[in-house]
Amino acid sequence: MKAIRRAIDRFCYKRPRFGVPNLIRFVVFGTALVYILGLMDTTGNLYSYLSFAPDYILRGQVWRLFTFLFVPFQTHPIFLVIVLYLSFTLGSYLEQTWGTAKFTIFYLLSVIVLIVTGMVLHLVTPTFLGTFSLVNGYYIHILMLLVFTTLFPNLSFRFMFIIPMQAKWIGLIALGFLLFQLFQLRWMFPLNLTPLILALVYFIFCGETLWKHLGFHNKRGTRSAINFKLAAKRVERERQSRDYTRKCAVCGKTDTAYPDMEFRYCSRCNGYHCFCMDHINNHVHFE
Repeated sequence: MKAIRRAIDRFCYKRPRFGVPNLIRFVVFGTALVYILGLMDTTGNLYSYLSFAPDYILRGQVWRLFTFLFVPFQTHPIFLVIVLYLSFTLGSYLEQTWGTAKFTIFYLLSVIVLIVTGMVLHLVTPTFLGTFSLVNGYYIHILMLLVFTTLFPNLSFRFMFIIPMQAKWIGLIALGFLLFQLFQLRWMFPLNLTPLILALVYFIFCGETLWKHLGFHNKRGTRSAINFKLAAKRVERERQSRDYTRKCAVCGKTDTAYPDMEFRYCSRCNGYHCFCMDHINNHVHFE
């Protein structure tokens, strides 16, 4: 998981323009539009034409591979508005924090995992419930909520637009509701594994943060602090034999060649690494 996360960070660093700006807006507005069209649909077949159905996809109806993301996962308008509002707010916040590239990768990876899981489970159990599948955009919205509450657990929101509540409690409520739904669908094994396999995306993007919250990261953090101090002493000894005091670990600029440049050290890197102001907030951390 760590290697995948680092590869994603590197990709986003090298290609900052990758992705779809305001992606979550298209998803939320698209879902709302399909819901409104569904209310006007007298035949009642609109959702069935857009939903994820492996049998029909294998017969050539490939549009279902992306239109299922816009099929409303709840017919009750109040519940749908609450989920879409949270998705819009939290998704926009994640995109601002991560950047468009990383958020797009997060969403696309979630979609790919859902599609692959749904198709594989259908091929493994081709006679079970025919074209039925648990692949639904609802699980991506829940995943987004859980990721956000893990990364920013102490941010406050107004649950149901009225009740002030920290993000972590909203996440626990959503997690409990999801587990309850899976318990109700226990007789549909292995199709009910679809949302559980999607948890792989969760651990890729915020598994390390979760371990920190659970207290399993303290020893590693202590070792990193000790290694940082030892590396600092080693660099101090080597510095005495050089004609410069500080050197950027990315571009190689020194305080001798650039006397007006400010240099700083990154405590998040493994070791004692110096960076110029151009790269102190824009570099891949040493592991």
